Parts: sequence; C-alpha cells; structure tokens
Amino acid sequence: MKYVDEFRDGELAKGIASRIANEADPARTYHFMEFCGGHTHAISRYGVKDLLPANVVMVHGPGCPVCVLPIGRIDMAIELAIREKAILCTYADTMRVPASGGLSLMKAKAKGADIRMVYSASDALRIAQETPGREVVFLAIGFETTTPPTALVVRQAAQLGLENFSVFCNHVLTPAAISHILESPEVRELGTVKIDGFVGPAHVSTIIGSQPYDYFAEEYAKPVVIAGFEPLDVMQAILMLVRQVNEGRAVVENEFSRAVTADGNAKAKALVAEIFELRRAFEWRGLGRVPYSALRLKDQWAAFDAERRFDMPERSVADNKACECGAILRGVKKPVDCKVFGTACTPETPMGSCMVSSEGACAAHYTYGRFRSAA
Repeated sequence: MKYVDEFRDGELAKGIASRIANEADPARTYHFMEFCGGHTHAISRYGVKDLLPANVVMVHGPGCPVCVLPIGRIDMAIELAIREKAILCTYADTMRVPASGGLSLMKAKAKGADIRMVYSASDALRIAQETPGREVVFLAIGFETTTPPTALVVRQAAQLGLENFSVFCNHVLTPAAISHILESPEVRELGTVKIDGFVGPAHVSTIIGSQPYDYFAEEYAKPVVIAGFEPLDVMQAILMLVRQVNEGRAVVENEFSRAVTADGNAKAKALVAEIFELRRAFEWRGLGRVPYSALRLKDQWAAFDAERRFDMPERSVADNKACECGAILRGVKKPVDCKVFGTACTPETPMGSCMVSSEGACAAHYTYGRFRSAA
C-alpha cells in the first residue's frame, strides 16, 4: 500500500538504525521524549527500541488524552448519565477508564445508564436530533486533533436550534503540557527526568502546525522533530534529534512534511477560535492543575456547555495508590516499574487509564510484550 508499506520497510529500518548507532556519541546518553501515545505504540509494536543503541533512551510522555483525563472528570460524566438521565455519547477509549467506587462508563452502562459509544462528534449530534425528548451530552475529549469536529457540531447544533444537545468539554492542549513538563521539578531541579529533545506529535501538528514548538527550542534549548506514526518516521526523527544534539543545535524540524506545514490548518484553527476559549487551569492526571492547558466553550455558546447547563462543579479525585499511571505520564517511571503492571493490572482488568487507551504506554508495553524479552 502506497505511503504505508514504504514506511515499514525492514531493510530501510536497519539502515537508519546503523546510522543512529554510528552517529550517537558513545561517551554520552541521549534522552528523547516521544510525547504522543501513537509514537509509543509504534516503538513497541515494531520493536524500534530494539534497533536503537543502548545510549539512546526513549522517555514516555503524556500524549494520550484518555490517559491524562483525571478520575474526577470521569465521575462527572457518569453523574450526567445517572443523575441527569442524559444520553452520554463518548468515544470507545473512555468507556473502560476506572472511575471512583469501582465504576467506569462501561460499568455504569451495565447498571442501566444510557451511555453510547460513537465514532464521531456528528454521531452524537444525530442522536440528539433523533431523540428530541432526551438530553444528549457529547463527552468531548482529545488534543487539538479532535477539537475542530467538536467545534463544528456545536455550531451545527446552534444552526439547527437543538435545545437538547450539549458538550462536556475535556479538550486539552499539547504545548501547555510540554511547558509544564519542562518546568517540572523532575526536569529542572531534581534531574530525575532527563530530556534532550522531543519527538513531536503527528496528528496534532497537522492542525496547529510546527510553529508553536519554536518556543521550546528557543526558550529551553530542546530540539523538536515532528514525526509521523510509522516506524521509519520515528527512527528518522530520532536520527535527526541525535544530529541536533551532536551539533549543539535546538530547532524545530519537520520529518512529517507530507502532512504537516509550519502554519497548520487555518480553517480548523479559525473554527476552534470561534467556539472555544482557554480555561485558566485544568487538572491532568499525573501532572496536576496545568495553567491554560484546556478549552471551554465561549459565553456565546454557553447553552451548549454541559458543565453550565447542569451546574457541575469541578471535582478532584485521587488516583489509585497502587497505580503508577501518573508517574508514567510524567516520564518519571516506565510501565514495568509499576508493581501491578501485568499482574493485577492488564487490559482486561485495568487499574489505570494507561492500560486502557489504545495510546496508553502500559497498554503498548503489555500488548506487544517487549518487556518480556527485556526481562
């Protein structure tokens, strides 16, 4: 298949691996954070880590929107379905994320709550049109990639005059999370998390472009290479990062030039700016409250804001003490450092969101079994 098989060629991968090994200085160790969960899965699925020299270390980042959604927000969604008797529409990834009291959206559905999996925001809008006597709430989640479709259905709902449709907004922003990590004590003060550069997000960057990452290269002297999700994309990005570190450079480079431009998608960005505004702060699992890191509907669209429609105050709920998901999202620990990984916590019986989502680091490690050969 054109543009897929070409980026999974084993012989080409060996060639890039050889160049990385030749150019990586044996006197130093390179630490690169793959921010996006899609990159984490590519690295595990295709054995990219096995092709890298020992002194090139990949660090997991918080680039999984389901993983960073805190328990309190899941509890609020369940409350909408149970207390308010709303039809709650959500993407499949969120259904099995553990919430308080042993619940999850899936378990709440089994108890009788009307919670429905949808493939798109427009599916939720259609359900609202088909059931005019019921409140329909779309659990909107994701980084900049999935924000434009949510903005579009809000505008369409207004045009249709739908009074039974609202959005429970949990859209978060990539640059704010990167800043928060670089300003964290583990990176700046303690040095327990070493980061020499970032493998920049792919899908997110198709929307916002490469320009927003210039700040991190300039302010923190951390190179960023935006990469696609195929294994050769990731390996080429790692090679480009190694070269930048060796040359003492810190700039933004775009390996994923077949899909990402400097300015991104102007129409999508304009739509988001029309519908959304920044929150002053938002809680992320593992990161705590991160300033200006999430979106909410502007006052003009408040009628479609579920939090305001149903008067839902924010709540904060502590994670399961046995689960190391928060530390894994910050890059402090790896999945195998968690005592319940692969035992009490598996994809069938997840104790944390990192084992649930298709982009979660724990799910990647467990599904592709790389940790077994390492052990």
